[in-house]
This record gives sequence, structure tokens and C-alpha cells, in this order.
Amino acid sequence: MKRLLLIAPMFLGLFFGSAPAVAQQAATRIPAADLKTLPNPLAPVNSVWMEELTTIEVRDALRKGMTTALIMTGGIEENGPYTSLDKHNVMLRATGESIARRLGNALVTPIVRVHQGNPLTSDLPGSIVLTPETFKSVIRDYANSLKTQGFKNIFVFGEDGGSQTPLDSVAKEITREWGAASPARVAYIAEYYREDPWSCNYLRKDLNIQQQPLDYCSGGGGVIYHDDYHYSAIIATVDPAQIRVQQRRDAKLLSVNSVNLDPLEKTILTGWKLIDYRTDITVRAIQKAMGTTTAGR
Repeated sequence: MKRLLLIAPMFLGLFFGSAPAVAQQAATRIPAADLKTLPNPLAPVNSVWMEELTTIEVRDALRKGMTTALIMTGGIEENGPYTSLDKHNVMLRATGESIARRLGNALVTPIVRVHQGNPLTSDLPGSIVLTPETFKSVIRDYANSLKTQGFKNIFVFGEDGGSQTPLDSVAKEITREWGAASPARVAYIAEYYREDPWSCNYLRKDLNIQQQPLDYCSGGGGVIYHDDYHYSAIIATVDPAQIRVQQRRDAKLLSVNSVNLDPLEKTILTGWKLIDYRTDITVRAIQKAMGTTTAGR
């Protein structure tokens, strides 16, 4: 009992004796920086990808008139034995960069990497999908976040065919929810996906690249696999490993739809032409939606 009586004051001293120190520490705590007013202590990086920027860099870009935002949707899906599941998202890294640069006043939000579908029936290994309701909710939350930050023109478009209708409908729903007095607007850009899908006409007529069969585009962008030359060429500009270049070369399978991908340097040059072509289509459609004229390259 005597031992307990001796220990008790020690604990009381620890608790009550530390209170003034805690209070003093709280009083001298440095307040958090106000990131809405703090000058940028660094030179800004040259990127159009929102996730690569700091809060201050996005803030300053908005103040300088970079008030257009691009919401792009890709997908994780089967693409045959030669192309990674990430095909659509890798494509968007190439086209998104080009489109934003050409517009000149746009930032690209983090790519929505999963598209819509039915999770209960999507049984191919690696294919991950969101229900249409969840997919649309993600787009809605993106748009509202951008509006809250001060973006004025928000454009949505995507790579996956099944996502086109949900993208169109959610853009119209958001427009109704925001109302005519809203300082921001959102629009679905159908042309990115629907105008010359898979660049079939451009490849055939302008670049004289004749995939087989010649009418393969009417069947959905591929012959045997969910893959084609336009995908492979654009992906090669970002990361040739995503189309398994070396493994296919070793197996003597480096072709798609009867078009040889070697020499790879030539395929990459074609990929840049395709990126430029799809950029033309999309920028023209965005500028039409904004009521502006198409600027030259």
C-alpha cells in the first residue's frame, strides 16, 4: 500500500506537470501555409498532367487562364496475347498530351483507368470494370471537383466503345444539374472515338497501310484479337514493351493484321502521325463545342 501511495504522486506529476509544456508548444506552433496565397518558390514544371503538378502550379495555371480540363477514360481489358491490358490507358498518355498541348489552355485530369461494364460477367482474367452507375458517378465527381476549383470548360471523352453512351448521358445530366447560370460547363466529345474509329480511313487512304481484311473496321477494330495496327503504332511511341516487341520479334510474330511492325522506328513515326491525326479530330471538335475556330498547327 505504501508503495502505491508513493507511485501515485509520480503519475500525477507526469500528467499535470506536462500540461504547461503542451500548452506552450501549441502556442508556438507554426501555422500551416496558405496555399491559395503562397508564392511559388520554384520554377513551374512544363506538364499538362494534373497529377504531375503541385497545388501551387495548378493554382497559378488557373489564374493564367488555363481553365479547360480534359477528363479521359480508358480501361483495363483483354487485348489478345500481344498487347497489355493497359492498352487504352497507354493510348491516352499519347493522345491526351498532344490534345492538351494543341489546345494551349488545358490540363488533363488523372486518367479514369477503368471503364464501364458488368463486374458479374466480366470473367476474362485481368478485366476490371465498373457498373455504369459507378462509372457515371466517377465522372460526375471529377466534374464537380474541377468546377469547385475554378475550371470553366470541362470535356469528357474516352477510348472504350461501351463507355461512349454513359459518357454522353452523364455529361447531359451534369449540365442539367448545374443549370444555365453555372460558371462552368461540361461536354462529351464524341468525335474522339466516333470520327474515323481506329483511324482506318486515314491509314488506308493517306498512309497506304492496308490492314487485312480491308473492311476489318466494320467488325470492331480487330481481326482475331482486340488489337490492330493503329493501337500498336501509337502505343509504341509511349512504351514498346506494352506490345511485347522483343518477345514477338523473337517468336517471329511482330505483325498485326498482316502489317509488319518492323522496323520499329518506322512504326513509331507512323504512331506520331496517328497521334497528330487524332489530335486534329479532337481539338476541332472541342473548339466547335466552345464556339471557337480551329487553330493551325
